[in-house]
Amino acid sequence: MNETTPISAAADLSEKFDAWVNYLTHEKRFSKHTLRAYIADLHYFFEFMTRHLGRPPSMNDLGDIRLQDFRSWLTKKMVEGSGAATRSRSLSSVRNFMTWLDKNGYLHNPAIGNIRTPKLPKKLPRPLSPDHAKNVIAHADEIPKEENHWTGLRDRALFMLLYGCGLRIDEALKLNYGTRPQQGEVRVMGKGSKERMVPVIPVVDRMMGEYIAACPFPFERDTPLFMGARGKRLNQGVAQRDMRNLRKSIGLPESVTPHALRHSFATHILINGGDLRTIQELLGHASVSTTQRYTDFDNAQLMQIYMKAHPRAKS
Repeated sequence: MNETTPISAAADLSEKFDAWVNYLTHEKRFSKHTLRAYIADLHYFFEFMTRHLGRPPSMNDLGDIRLQDFRSWLTKKMVEGSGAATRSRSLSSVRNFMTWLDKNGYLHNPAIGNIRTPKLPKKLPRPLSPDHAKNVIAHADEIPKEENHWTGLRDRALFMLLYGCGLRIDEALKLNYGTRPQQGEVRVMGKGSKERMVPVIPVVDRMMGEYIAACPFPFERDTPLFMGARGKRLNQGVAQRDMRNLRKSIGLPESVTPHALRHSFATHILINGGDLRTIQELLGHASVSTTQRYTDFDNAQLMQIYMKAHPRAKS
């Protein structure tokens, strides 16, 4: 089994489920977070079908599921408090499994294709103003770090990398010394193990160099670029905690997070005339429709709040 939670399914269905999880893990290379969510969604769905049928479902049962059965499953999730985003993801998980079964010739059930995806509320990114972004970078190395004063330079380099290059925080923390930003660019391993090349502005290189020079641990090619106090790869939770401490110390709102720096990168470039396709490539979005969210802000308000795209680029 792929999870400690027992799966409520007949042996033939459990076997196919394990094969599907193996496919997502090794061929599609789903992230651990996404894989865990998909597995949990299928466990819930099989448990629902077990109660619905009065027995663990088999492959034949899955092939016979009707449209109203799928609707009952989603309705139950809604009654239990699942929001539209959670139900949408659950539907995507089950659809993925059913599509995989279909493509491999195990069963065909077109009913799930007739289920309408729950409508998601439009959620806009929450970028920082240029002043807030500059304050984060300017004060990141001032938070007391006890004897580990170099960790302030580390945080400053990390936050500048997020804001200056638009990286996701997990992408930044996966970098090793050998894959650090060099010669004006950095190669990033994004979602779905897709690589992209991102240009690096000079201030990122400078702050990275100052952090590396101050770090007490030796660097080799496979050494983590961003290290914690004990020389191991920096934990994302530590970086988020440092950001919380920073924003409290200089009076910034709770919307100031590491991920908000990535949103700010995209928004500030867009306001300064950057096109969506370029921003899509820089952010590593699979679809331009995801990048399109950044155009949903009121242009007049944006122009008033964000005066220039990347103030730090001129540093």
